[in-house]
Amino acid sequence: MKPIQWLGTSLNAVREFPVDARTLIGQELRLVQSGLMPSDFKPMPSVGAGAYEIRVRSGNQYRVIYVAKFSDSIYVLHSFVKKTPKTAQPDLDMAKSRYTALLTQRKEKKS
Repeated sequence: MKPIQWLGTSLNAVREFPVDARTLIGQELRLVQSGLMPSDFKPMPSVGAGAYEIRVRSGNQYRVIYVAKFSDSIYVLHSFVKKTPKTAQPDLDMAKSRYTALLTQRKEKKS
């Protein structure tokens, strides 16, 4: 089972979600750790190759953007409460920024 690496404030954001939303997100991430796809997800190519968004509806709408294409870990890029029909640009920008930083960090490790 792949470990989860929480980038930036993503873990703190999930910790602020209500208990039922945290439970559902945990169940979805457990599926990903086991090599399966979550039950409600969407590819996020605008964030980066291999990025996906877990969608949880529990009162509000909660989102976790992650990438699991690397063999060592699952990286949670961003977690947030979705307040508009379309994902807000600042949330996409945050996930994209963390994805870019992750790729840079991985490249530097290999050198």
